[in-house]
Amino acid sequence: MKYLLLIHSNPITWGHPSFLNTEEGKKLPKKARDALADQLNNLLTEIHESGELINAVPLDPPAKTRVVRVREGVRATTDGPYSEAKEQLAGVFLIDVKTPERAEEIAATIPESQFVAVEVRPVSVFD
Repeated sequence: MKYLLLIHSNPITWGHPSFLNTEEGKKLPKKARDALADQLNNLLTEIHESGELINAVPLDPPAKTRVVRVREGVRATTDGPYSEAKEQLAGVFLIDVKTPERAEEIAATIPESQFVAVEVRPVSVFD
């Protein structure tokens, strides 16, 4: 089963990895920050070597986002996602795992899960 792990972040404290840019993350001692960075690197290595990782990408800040809508054949393009949102999409992992529980296990291992939301969403497959 394929899942997207959607990592959310605060657009005000934007940066990657996002857990190091949260207010809580900035307050951590250097040793704790280094441990979180190691946790992320170890996770990426583990799921890459197991074949579960398809791709993981950070996203640019919301300010660089464009939203496109077509209504009655007319295209309208506006700046970024809704700026009033407290959290916005910061990055994604695309994984292929055997169970939903494994997807949740991986999501819980992403350091951002300690500071912001990591959404686990199944990916539909077109037949």
